[in-house]
Amino acid sequence: MASKRMIITISEQEKQWLGDYSRAHNISVAEAIRQGIALLKHAQGLAPYQKTVHETAGIWSKGDGLKYQEGLRREWEA
Repeated sequence: MASKRMIITISEQEKQWLGDYSRAHNISVAEAIRQGIALLKHAQGLAPYQKTVHETAGIWSKGDGLKYQEGLRREWEA
Protein backbone atom coordinates (compact mmCIF):
# COMPACT_ATOMS: atom_id res chain seq x y z
CA MET A 1 0.00 0.00 0.00
CA ALA A 2 1.37 3.39 -0.96
CA SER A 3 1.89 5.93 1.80
CA LYS A 4 0.76 9.54 1.59
CA ARG A 5 2.06 12.54 3.48
CA MET A 6 -0.36 14.69 5.45
CA ILE A 7 0.05 17.98 7.22
CA ILE A 8 -1.84 18.25 10.51
CA THR A 9 -2.12 20.94 13.13
CA ILE A 10 -1.79 19.91 16.77
CA SER A 11 -1.17 21.84 19.95
CA GLU A 12 2.32 22.29 21.34
CA GLN A 13 1.35 20.04 24.29
CA GLU A 14 0.23 17.26 21.92
CA LYS A 15 3.44 17.61 19.91
CA GLN A 16 5.51 17.38 23.11
CA TRP A 17 3.53 14.35 24.29
CA LEU A 18 3.99 12.59 20.94
CA GLY A 19 7.71 13.27 21.06
CA ASP A 20 7.99 11.95 24.60
CA TYR A 21 5.89 8.89 23.78
CA SER A 22 7.86 8.05 20.65
CA ARG A 23 11.20 8.37 22.46
CA ALA A 24 9.97 6.22 25.36
CA HIS A 25 8.82 3.50 22.94
CA ASN A 26 11.74 3.90 20.53
CA ILE A 27 9.50 4.62 17.54
CA SER A 28 9.09 7.60 15.25
CA VAL A 29 6.35 10.16 15.80
CA ALA A 30 4.87 9.03 12.48
CA GLU A 31 4.73 5.43 13.75
CA ALA A 32 3.08 6.57 16.99
CA ILE A 33 0.42 8.36 14.93
CA ARG A 34 -0.07 5.29 12.69
CA GLN A 35 -0.53 3.11 15.79
CA GLY A 36 -3.03 5.60 17.19
CA ILE A 37 -5.02 5.55 13.95
CA ALA A 38 -5.02 1.74 13.96
CA LEU A 39 -6.39 1.71 17.52
CA LEU A 40 -9.08 4.21 16.59
CA LYS A 41 -10.08 2.18 13.51
CA HIS A 42 -10.29 -0.98 15.63
CA ALA A 43 -12.41 0.73 18.29
CA GLN A 44 -14.78 2.21 15.72
CA GLY A 45 -14.99 -1.11 13.93
CA LEU A 46 -16.34 -2.71 17.09
CA ALA A 47 -18.84 0.07 17.78
CA PRO A 48 -21.77 -1.36 15.74
CA TYR A 49 -21.31 -4.79 17.34
CA GLN A 50 -21.13 -3.32 20.83
CA LYS A 51 -24.21 -1.20 20.15
CA THR A 52 -26.17 -4.26 19.01
CA VAL A 53 -25.09 -6.26 22.07
CA HIS A 54 -26.10 -3.40 24.37
CA GLU A 55 -29.47 -2.90 22.67
CA THR A 56 -30.38 -6.60 22.68
CA ALA A 57 -29.11 -7.53 26.14
CA GLY A 58 -31.81 -9.23 28.21
CA ILE A 59 -34.41 -9.70 25.46
CA TRP A 60 -34.23 -13.52 25.46
CA SER A 61 -37.26 -14.78 27.39
CA LYS A 62 -37.38 -18.52 26.65
CA GLY A 63 -35.36 -19.70 29.65
CA ASP A 64 -31.92 -21.25 29.44
CA GLY A 65 -30.48 -20.29 26.06
CA LEU A 66 -28.00 -23.18 26.00
CA LYS A 67 -30.75 -25.76 26.60
CA TYR A 68 -32.85 -24.16 23.87
CA GLN A 69 -29.90 -24.27 21.46
CA GLU A 70 -29.13 -27.91 22.27
CA GLY A 71 -32.79 -28.79 21.67
CA LEU A 72 -32.69 -27.17 18.24
CA ARG A 73 -29.52 -29.04 17.37
CA ARG A 74 -31.10 -32.34 18.37
CA GLU A 75 -33.96 -31.57 15.97
CA TRP A 76 -31.45 -31.03 13.16
CA GLU A 77 -29.77 -34.35 13.85
CA ALA A 78 -33.06 -36.29 13.83
